[in-house]
Amino acid sequence: MLTAHPTVLRKLVDEYEALRAVHAECGNAEPRGRMTEVACALCLSTGTSDVDAALIAAHHQLPGAQVHDDSLLVP
Repeated sequence: MLTAHPTVLRKLVDEYEALRAVHAECGNAEPRGRMTEVACALCLSTGTSDVDAALIAAHHQLPGAQVHDDSLLVP
């Protein structure tokens, strides 16, 4: 499986988290469209099908990742 360059992955994660914070703070739908685009890019970049799994996978793939929760790794 191809993996995204760490710089690209970091930018996607940072952008998604910033948009999510703005959406939660403002409560309006303005950042929602861009959040959907970034979520799709994260899913494609990590080979996952939902944004929560994509964020977890991205955090595991980034350099210097500290794995504290291995529940996804246990069969």
